[in-house]
Amino acid sequence: MKINEIFKSIQGESSYAGLPCVFVRTTGCHLRCRWCDTAYAFHEGHEYSVESILQEVRRFECRFVELTGGEPLLQEESPLLIATLLNEGYQVLVETGGSVPIKQVDSRAIIIMDIKCPGSGMDHTTLWENLACLKDQDEVKFVIADRSDYDWAKGILNQYSVLQDKIIHFSPVFGQMPAKELAGWILEEALPVRFQLQMHKYIWDTAMKGI
Repeated sequence: MKINEIFKSIQGESSYAGLPCVFVRTTGCHLRCRWCDTAYAFHEGHEYSVESILQEVRRFECRFVELTGGEPLLQEESPLLIATLLNEGYQVLVETGGSVPIKQVDSRAIIIMDIKCPGSGMDHTTLWENLACLKDQDEVKFVIADRSDYDWAKGILNQYSVLQDKIIHFSPVFGQMPAKELAGWILEEALPVRFQLQMHKYIWDTAMKGI
């Protein structure tokens, strides 16, 4: 597998935010979101075997692991890595952009699926069949750039009944969408979603890698 970085940090998103977590960031992504904050992972990385990744993860002495990217499900070996981590007793999150099939992922893993809003420029890439593969423990997030994105995301929630019983996160594009404004819209309409900030970006300099 081509891996960009392996590091321990605070989980900054999802309902697991705030927990210490080991991140395995894969190299490569076929999307080009306008607000992407990990463009350095498009090409930079080194080849690892699944066993060498496990050795790196073990040394952090943390039982919570997230596979992220880039787009981790582009890597042919990702399902094997996920299953191997689970078999060793790790709790595993898989963060995906929603444009690659998730049915290949071990059902014990927790999927955090990003549904791309129009503001990202990548809304046309969503593989809507993935919604039928979401499990009870999986979560969905929308990254909101403006009011148009917010209204579009509301429409998706209304259109797909499978999302009604899922944990849904609305997150403002960092440095672009005022958090207070997004929170206000959610409160005003009593929208049953979780407002989310990228916690790690408020702890460390956003120019840093490995946060």
